Amino acid sequence: MVLAQLGGSIAGALARMGKATVVDEKVLAECLNEISRALLQADVRFETVRDVKANIKTTANLDALAAGTDKRRVIQKAVVGELCRMLDPGKPSFTPSKGKPSVVMFVGLQGSGKTTTCTKYADYYRRKGFSPALVCADTFRAGAFDQLKQNASKAKIPFYGSYIESDPVKIAVEGVDRFRKEKCDLIIVDTSGRHKQEAALFEEMRQVSEATKPNLVIFVMDGSIGQAAFDQAQAFKQSASVGAVIVTKMDGHAKGGGALSAVAATKSPVIFIGTGEHIPDFEVFDVKPFVSRLLGMGDLSGLMDKIQDVMPADQLPELVDNLTGGFTLRLLYQMFQNLHSMGPLGQLFSMIPGLSAQFIEKGKEKEGQAKIKRYMTIMDSMTEKELDNTNPKLMNESRINRIARGSGRLVKEVVDMLEEHKRIAKMWNKLPINNKRLNMNNRNSLKPLLNALPANMLNQLGGLNGLQNMVKQMGAQRR
Repeated sequence: MVLAQLGGSIAGALARMGKATVVDEKVLAECLNEISRALLQADVRFETVRDVKANIKTTANLDALAAGTDKRRVIQKAVVGELCRMLDPGKPSFTPSKGKPSVVMFVGLQGSGKTTTCTKYADYYRRKGFSPALVCADTFRAGAFDQLKQNASKAKIPFYGSYIESDPVKIAVEGVDRFRKEKCDLIIVDTSGRHKQEAALFEEMRQVSEATKPNLVIFVMDGSIGQAAFDQAQAFKQSASVGAVIVTKMDGHAKGGGALSAVAATKSPVIFIGTGEHIPDFEVFDVKPFVSRLLGMGDLSGLMDKIQDVMPADQLPELVDNLTGGFTLRLLYQMFQNLHSMGPLGQLFSMIPGLSAQFIEKGKEKEGQAKIKRYMTIMDSMTEKELDNTNPKLMNESRINRIARGSGRLVKEVVDMLEEHKRIAKMWNKLPINNKRLNMNNRNSLKPLLNALPANMLNQLGGLNGLQNMVKQMGAQRR
């Protein structure tokens, strides 16, 4: 998970605060000091951290709370709200529309992952039904066109560039004109980068921008460079009319907070983050789900979208039937397979509250992988009936002893695995997709589900209306 170390530190501070016998000003101060240290270690600017701490304290305001108020919940809500406020990017100045031709220009320093990000951006919209195309106007870096050509071919996206033309403005104009004639509705122009900010870079960007008249200029920022990102974001925004930002290299880098706070401070909206080297490693940046996942609370609002993105349409009904059929040991096994490989479904499962922290916590990857292998070995010695069983009483002492002998593991390890399954199943069964008797047209029938969901999850879903829409969507998939 992106920024896992920062998220784990903040979540740990909240957990320790929650265990306090009495929550008073001293406990709040200790919690805020821990959160401040975590943000500073993640390279968030001191001025931003100072403001975050002061705002949380003002919002929580323990002295003003009525008797009986859950102070722990108030503090947690204040922390989540302030992190959202700090990272709130607002709305981009332009969003592509299907069937309507638009030009998007990418700018950034060399080495930020700009060319790869162009392809990821194009592929994202291709999967949404657009007809994107790529233009390589980077004539400064040797091999730029070859890289874009290779990426575009892999993603099956048309591209344009030249090995002999050295004028980036001419290439950009020719490429845009060509793809307009070919009825492409999203033309992406990749421009040159430099090792540092310099006049030649900004002049070239200005010329390409004037010639192609892009609807949107996207600044690609390396998320691993820390506080230097602040000056970068400001310089590019002032020189290139940046309308949106994409932050790259956010795959678990502990220093990524600097980039996020920088773009928030400069009011440049983040629209995507890159979470790996491969084309699918690309996420829409949405503040509330991002902060929720950062703190290990999951992202239920994005769960169904992620399923639809990574699963073939003909497999969706089967998957949703599995999800709604009870959390069996077989489903746990399949989940472990995906977490073990960290493929697309591994990313999906990490969106479910509490799962990712158990097995892929930052700094404990080897321990988590070993536990997964141990549990899968145990399940390999189970019968089909045991794997598909939903009745915990089936797993009696005789079966547990047989499974332990067959897998070469200790009886205690088998019991631990069954307890882990029980814990996850209990949490899984609270998810909206598991109640088949819900009447979407009767709000009263949703009350038991509303009571089962923590307040932060319900907020992510957009309240009662969002919950209704999500369960309706899943019900439609099952049909």
